[in-house]
Amino acid sequence: MEKTVFVLLLLLVCCFSEEQVHTEPGNDIIQQGPQTQTQTGEPASGRQQTCVPDIHTVLREMNAMLAEQRVEMRHLQRDNEAQRVKLRELDVQKTQLDEQKTQLDVQKTQLNVQKTQLDVQKTQLDEMKRQCEAALKKLTVKQVAFSASLWRSGSTYTGPFNTETPLIYKHVVTNIGNAYNPDTGLFIAPVRGVYHFQFYVHGHGHASHPSAASLIKNGHLIYTAYELQASLSLSASNGVSLLLEKGDVVFMRLWQNARIFDDGYRHSTFSGHLLFTM
Repeated sequence: MEKTVFVLLLLLVCCFSEEQVHTEPGNDIIQQGPQTQTQTGEPASGRQQTCVPDIHTVLREMNAMLAEQRVEMRHLQRDNEAQRVKLRELDVQKTQLDEQKTQLDVQKTQLNVQKTQLDVQKTQLDEMKRQCEAALKKLTVKQVAFSASLWRSGSTYTGPFNTETPLIYKHVVTNIGNAYNPDTGLFIAPVRGVYHFQFYVHGHGHASHPSAASLIKNGHLIYTAYELQASLSLSASNGVSLLLEKGDVVFMRLWQNARIFDDGYRHSTFSGHLLFTM
């Protein structure tokens, strides 16, 4: 478009320049008779008539081109205005996005703070749980008590045997803390402390078979219950308080050649409980 306008303007300038050359005094124009001719032999009026229509044509074309350019400019202005509106909308959206990003950053910070607080609370809860479990375990350990008799049912003697024999009290009445094992007859101390034990033996008179049993701690005899008579019923008992370490073993052992009787009345028993921890 710019090149076309330039060519038209150049043509217009050339036409004006040629017309000016023919009209200025001093030009090399030879007048002969009533008709004026140029050096080329062409009438001057003919060339002027030819140039004037060319100028009008050029002007019309320029007006048409200017009109087209004005239309294009209006279109461009509308496009520019639409672009400015879009840019303003984009600016508004960018501002909103920036605000949302700021809010998200604030929320993220708050969430991190809350997470830190939750981690601290979880640590505190874990510590409280550990303390509660330790306290419960300690309380459970402090609650140690058992009591059992020799036979679950029926009436019979245990013994006599040629050697000392561990007694297994199978009928368990109480076993808090499960420190006594009715399958082996062993009591194993769950915690260091002072324990009290009691044991009873029952039998019928016999000249050569006493009713006798001893309390054994870690293989060592501690106390004994013993009775020997030729006839009638007999009983013997004993008791002791012992300082036991955790894992110490206590049980009852029947004497060699002795016998003990038990029935549904539970005459022969073995009992113990924790007095206090140390």
